[in-house]
Amino acid sequence: MTWSSSPSITDRLLAALPYILPITAGLPYGITLINQFPIFGFLLLPLAPLIQIYTDLERSIPLFGLIVFFALILLVVRNENISRFIRFNTMQAILLSFILAVCGLILSLLDPSLFGQLLNNTLANVLFLGMLASVGYSLVQTLRGEYAEIPTLSDAVHMQVR
Repeated sequence: MTWSSSPSITDRLLAALPYILPITAGLPYGITLINQFPIFGFLLLPLAPLIQIYTDLERSIPLFGLIVFFALILLVVRNENISRFIRFNTMQAILLSFILAVCGLILSLLDPSLFGQLLNNTLANVLFLGMLASVGYSLVQTLRGEYAEIPTLSDAVHMQVR
């Protein structure tokens, strides 16, 4: 598939599916924000069944996230028989969830007694809102059949997807 051709509806839906990864990775950071402003919960409502299935599998199967990561890398991103559009969006979703995991690790290292609960909540809200904005933009662009170009991140994705 060339860059200029328009992806089929099936390709668009399959390319949008991996964005469940960063949503589930960023959701724990937004619990307080969702409780305070339910509109954020309503934004995620259409994806609720997929999020629920993923989180149930993650709870019941040990190392499920790692299995999904390797499966997506090896079976989708590195498989040149799959359209570039699907591979690009899969890799972008993986990188978004990786960024959230690293930021979450850094956030967990911050001691609330030293930095204050307000700073921790603020950083968690920023992570959640950043995830919501980047995944929302990516989903809209993907469903339109266009590449979601997120500065720096998409450059890294283009280097990984041949």
